[in-house]
Amino acid sequence: MRRGSACRICRLVILERGPSPFAVTASFEPEFHSLDETSGARVNNYGLETRLEADAELIKNRLYFGSNLLYEPETTRDNLGAWDNESTWGISSALAYQIVPGVVVGADLWYLQHYEGVGFNTFTGDAVFLGPTFYWHIAHHVLMSAAWETQIAGHEVGATPGNLNLTDFSHARARLLFEFEF
Repeated sequence: MRRGSACRICRLVILERGPSPFAVTASFEPEFHSLDETSGARVNNYGLETRLEADAELIKNRLYFGSNLLYEPETTRDNLGAWDNESTWGISSALAYQIVPGVVVGADLWYLQHYEGVGFNTFTGDAVFLGPTFYWHIAHHVLMSAAWETQIAGHEVGATPGNLNLTDFSHARARLLFEFEF
C-alpha cells in the first residue's frame, strides 16, 4: 500500500491551440509519501514531477501528436535519518486518432533514464515503455482517460544486457483518470 498525497497539479499554458495547431503546457505536481512504495517501510519521500507537454493537431478533429519532456527529482529520508536523492528524466511521443466523436485511441512511447542524485549525478539505468491510450468525452464536463504501458526494453548499470530494468522502473505502468468539472 502506498500512503501519501499528491498536491494539486499546477499547469501553465505557454502556447494555446487556436489559430496555431500547436499547444505547449508546463505542469508541476509535488508529491509526499510516508511509506516506501516497494518495501512498505516508513519514510519521508518528497518529489516534484515537472513536465513540458506539447501537442499538435495533424488532421483537424482526427489525428493528434503529443510529446512530453519529464524531470522528476526525488528525495527520501529513511528511519535512520539518511537522505537518498534520485531523479528521473524522460521523453515521450504519442499518436492518437479520434475514431468517433468524443472517443480517441492511440499509442504512447516513453524513454526514461534514472540517476542517483537530483542533478543527474550518476546514471543507474534506463527503460522504454510502450502501450495503448484511450480518451472518452462522456458528457459535457465529464471525461475519462486511460493508459497502460509495459517495459519493452531496459538496461540497469552493472546488470546483464538484454534484461529489463526492474530495479529503477516497474514492469508496467497504468493510469486511469475520471474528471468531473463543476
